[in-house]
Amino acid sequence: MKISTIILALLIPHVGFAQDAGADARAALLELVEASIKLDKADSARDRVKALTGTILAYESGLTATRDGLRRAAVREEQLSRKLEARDSETAAFIGVLQSLGAGPSPTIFLHPQGPTGTARAGMLLSEMTPILNARAAQLRQEVEEVQTLRLLQQQAADQLQLGLSEVQRARVALSTAIAERTELPRRFTEDPVRTAILISSSETLDGFASGLSQVTENETEVDLPSLDDRIGGLQLPVKGLMLRGMNEADAAGIKRPGIILATRPGALVNAPTAATIRYVGPLLDYGNVMILEPQTDTLFVFAGLDITYGKMGQVISEGTPLGLMGGLNTSAGNEDSNTALSTVGDGAGNGRSETLYIEVRQQNVPQDPVSWFRTDKDG
Repeated sequence: MKISTIILALLIPHVGFAQDAGADARAALLELVEASIKLDKADSARDRVKALTGTILAYESGLTATRDGLRRAAVREEQLSRKLEARDSETAAFIGVLQSLGAGPSPTIFLHPQGPTGTARAGMLLSEMTPILNARAAQLRQEVEEVQTLRLLQQQAADQLQLGLSEVQRARVALSTAIAERTELPRRFTEDPVRTAILISSSETLDGFASGLSQVTENETEVDLPSLDDRIGGLQLPVKGLMLRGMNEADAAGIKRPGIILATRPGALVNAPTAATIRYVGPLLDYGNVMILEPQTDTLFVFAGLDITYGKMGQVISEGTPLGLMGGLNTSAGNEDSNTALSTVGDGAGNGRSETLYIEVRQQNVPQDPVSWFRTDKDG
């Protein structure tokens, strides 16, 4: 089954009960369809990399929109459930009155202690209450049906998402294959592996490593990359995520780092925010897998915490080039669990985003606040 078909089935149910999120869902669907078309037409490995990247990003957008819709559905269901529970006693009282009326002999139930006048007044009151009771019953029935519909839609979305998760994992695998098969990217320099190993072993901090990066290259040439002067503050984050910690904010262990930490979903795709040279890629100190990009002279972007990395030192990459994937996927099944992916419990607090990406910006080897470089105002 094509990924576009999966996402279409995934997004359609949610549009009906979350109009605001529906616009995002439809936009994500259009992106996915366009990416799927490009994927079908892609002949070269480089074209397939671009098409697969678009497909995965469109799926991630669709997942975000779906979660937004499910969150709204869950809130609405809770509101209706509480409303129905509050009316239980009222409904029981009405039923009790009706049962008491039906329990007596027919001639006596219409008699009133005040005689014929009271009986007439009571009859008029009952006749006025009947439409109100009918309207109230119809409203209750509609609300009960709405709750049942919301629950059904949530279950359908979870079932369809499970299919989508399998398909997008295939896209991740295909992306890794396409990157391995693509034509070599332009090279700005050649790495000296011996010098790199010495630098890693002798560096105790990221500062020391970054300052020595220029010493591990051979045959370096200049490249003409786009200026960032007019883009500072407007760069896209390399991954969809929620900012957990700002620059120099202490973590649970009291450790402060001169960068920000984003919480991401398992298997999220990390892309280059701008054209740059890959200055380093690989494990580093206690940062895990690290990708260091040089978008312009004396400026470095440090991305740490990736599970899978793409590219080699010295390669010149364009904006949007895949840098790697976050970890956290179920390696035995190759998929993220659908219940985890769709869970709306704790949304806004990073729940469901089990992976973290560390981002640092350095100019002339001095850390800068990444918030002033990237757009971090929207939860991804």
